[in-house]
Amino acid sequence: MDRVEFQVEVPIRASKGSIFSRLNNPSGLSEWFADDVNIKKDVFTFFWDGSEESARLVTQKREEFVKFRWMEHEEEGAKTYFEMRIKIDPLTGDTALLVTDFAEEDEVEEASLLWEKQLNDLKRVLGG
Repeated sequence: MDRVEFQVEVPIRASKGSIFSRLNNPSGLSEWFADDVNIKKDVFTFFWDGSEESARLVTQKREEFVKFRWMEHEEEGAKTYFEMRIKIDPLTGDTALLVTDFAEEDEVEEASLLWEKQLNDLKRVLGG
């Protein structure tokens, strides 16, 4: 089954630097995204409750976004990715984190809820 793109956006009251430091390195990601995170070159390995998944850091721009590709999807030849992008509203100055990800059509709702939970964990870590 083909994966479809979906997005989840959550407002976060924190500086771009504080948010970015939780997106692009193992110690920051292990505070909210996974139980533990290791890195070897550009491949991050995420650990959750006895399971693990690896993703390649495809690209990043300081204090703006990070983009990963799951190794499993890369090996399948899929062009899917997950991206976490920091957004600043030009009128209000409010900060939000926009996640773009892919899931099979019948799993989008569940995947969106999981991202919302994780982003709320990030908000709690950041105090915002």
